[in-house]
Amino acid sequence: MRQPAIFFGHGSPMNALGGAYADGWRVLGEQLGKPRGVVMVSAHWETRGLGVTAMERPETIHDFGGFPAELHAMQYPAPGSPELAARVSELTGAIQTDQWGLDHGTWSVLAHVWPQADVPVVQLSLDRSLDAKGHYELARKLHPLRDEGYLIAGSGDFVHNLRTWKRDGGTPYDWAVSFNDAVKQALVTGDHASLIDWVGLAEQAQLSVPTDEHFLPLLYVAAQQQPGEPVSFFNDVIEGGSISMTGARIG
Repeated sequence: MRQPAIFFGHGSPMNALGGAYADGWRVLGEQLGKPRGVVMVSAHWETRGLGVTAMERPETIHDFGGFPAELHAMQYPAPGSPELAARVSELTGAIQTDQWGLDHGTWSVLAHVWPQADVPVVQLSLDRSLDAKGHYELARKLHPLRDEGYLIAGSGDFVHNLRTWKRDGGTPYDWAVSFNDAVKQALVTGDHASLIDWVGLAEQAQLSVPTDEHFLPLLYVAAQQQPGEPVSFFNDVIEGGSISMTGARIG
């Protein structure tokens, strides 16, 4: 059975400890069942050249600071998959490596989707030598994996502006709502060209995407969409005014 493609709005690492968003991820996991494995593109692994994790036991990477000891102690011992890494390398030319692991863009989410840590996971890096169109075209090479039992996922945020984030929550900025809605509409209609050229997607788009590392994983998910495939959304909330927790499921 063809596996879906999923984008996770991951937000703060603190979501790993639970809460409403974690509950949404848990429900999603119950709906998904257990795929053969997952290829995850996270906002938090940027490289020059393309890499894919190929170890049998990837490390849980705590790539953040200043959070509670409970979070720093958290482990997500999901297995890797050298077999899947080799297949990804075959399709994309990615270099297989043991120099990374599972960063918080991956494990803080999957710890709730598959809490038993029993689904193999590999990460595919964001190759910073590519432009947005290059990322999209690379992602299309992953198409065969969905029919081989593997789930393609991306982890970031449609809207990610920490400079304007409100610690006390509050109403989302109009520009954040506008951009978030425009991304959702482009996904529903299959307008991938607008996602690739995201600067023109909505007025003040660059306030929503001041740097693109949290947006680019979305292109890896959108690129999996086949004509007529349905799109649905979960955790559709803008937190602190300018961090979108919206997740999207294709298929």
